[in-house]
Amino acid sequence: MKTTRNTTAKSVILNLITQSKVALSHAEIQTLTDGICDRVTIYRVLDRLVNEDLIHKIVNLEGTIKYANCSQCHGTHSHNHVHFSCQKCQLVTCLEDVKPSFTMPKNYQIKEINFTISGLCPNCI
Repeated sequence: MKTTRNTTAKSVILNLITQSKVALSHAEIQTLTDGICDRVTIYRVLDRLVNEDLIHKIVNLEGTIKYANCSQCHGTHSHNHVHFSCQKCQLVTCLEDVKPSFTMPKNYQIKEINFTISGLCPNCI
């Protein structure tokens, strides 16, 4: 098993995502890191954190990639939960307690699922 370095940038970015109640985009993370590293380093750190299963990627309805902590996914790894994208404030949140269901045709192998529900969050209603 490969050991990964725990750099300052990685620690700061992971802490930002872990403390956030909503998913954050690269641009939002870059603003919040206040110049601690450049944008390319942020991309590399985000990729590393995704590969280490510490965070997960969400593609919102506009196609923007956001990153979120998933406290219930560590160990038996599964990021197959619902995301809610607010049409007014644009915040994306993970909804762990919603259990979607679907039926796949035969001869399809699922690798990843991305459920995104769009509407108004409680703050925007």
